[in-house]
Amino acid sequence: MRYSNVYIESFGYEPAPNVVTSEDLERRLEPLYKSIRIQKGQLEAMTGIYERRFWDRGYKMSDGAAAAGKKAVEASNIDLDEIGMLIFGGVCRDNLEPATACAVADALQLGPDTVVYDVSNACLGVLNGMIQVAGAIEIGEIRAGLIVSCESAREIVENTINIMIQSNDMDLFKDSIATLTGGSGAVAVLMTHGSLSDSGHRLEGYAAKNATRFHRLCLWGPDAGTSVDGIHTMKTDSVGVLKNGVALGLETYDAFMKELEWADGKPDKVICHQVGSVHQKHILEALGVSGEKDFTTFRYLGNIGTVSLPITAAIADEREFLVPGDSVGFFGIGSGLNCMMLGIHW
Repeated sequence: MRYSNVYIESFGYEPAPNVVTSEDLERRLEPLYKSIRIQKGQLEAMTGIYERRFWDRGYKMSDGAAAAGKKAVEASNIDLDEIGMLIFGGVCRDNLEPATACAVADALQLGPDTVVYDVSNACLGVLNGMIQVAGAIEIGEIRAGLIVSCESAREIVENTINIMIQSNDMDLFKDSIATLTGGSGAVAVLMTHGSLSDSGHRLEGYAAKNATRFHRLCLWGPDAGTSVDGIHTMKTDSVGVLKNGVALGLETYDAFMKELEWADGKPDKVICHQVGSVHQKHILEALGVSGEKDFTTFRYLGNIGTVSLPITAAIADEREFLVPGDSVGFFGIGSGLNCMMLGIHW
């Protein structure tokens, strides 16, 4: 799919306040480590993640998303009444019903004509929201749209640690490593029609592919099995996700390059979903993309699910890693398996 009138106008983000190092988590896991004879330092060594952040207990996802959304609006010249669509794309939500987007829209005081709803697609929720807003802008349905997300890893990480200690099982430890990479944060992406944009960040198009036969490689919920106090854990076949995710990424990348008709040497820069060092190395090598083109945050923010890619793009923009004229690829791979790649002329 190609676009001609869609722009990323601004970002907003809200980092969670509590820094938690991998050493902090391993200190809690010490009884398990002693029992199954694991040396300290393995969590950081296997993931490349030094620390991540957690929200305060009881923090609402709508509060984080609204804070990020407010920053995105304030960073633009867009009036609130121009925003015709608000999408919350997070995995974590305040309630099953109503949509968390409703609380965000109320906090931002968006008008009664704004279309408001949630989107769920594992770590790709924000990218899916961006495409839905882009389509509405391109056909003239709306002139601007806001995509927000907020994720919290505290509950799932603490629950997983408790289960790991209780089970004292090496196989569960392997299935749970990916969970321990989780971080927390909030992000917002404001998109507009070209006639409203001051940014120059034009969305050129995107490509998407799926390999849904692998939908059970990563599970968070009742199907994952064990729970404590009704809080479900996550189960991840990390090897299977990596192997099949890289294959799907390569297939999507081929379709992406053909769709956007980018010449050899493009993209100039890439922002990938922030899984960890092993995933980064394998996906970039498979795509033939130099590591110098990639900007990462996973070492200090962990994997924040739907927030990871856009918050990394926002920070890369702030630090002038992304410069005007760059052809930039947003590369997302999520459980399901689904892959989506967006191309932006910065």
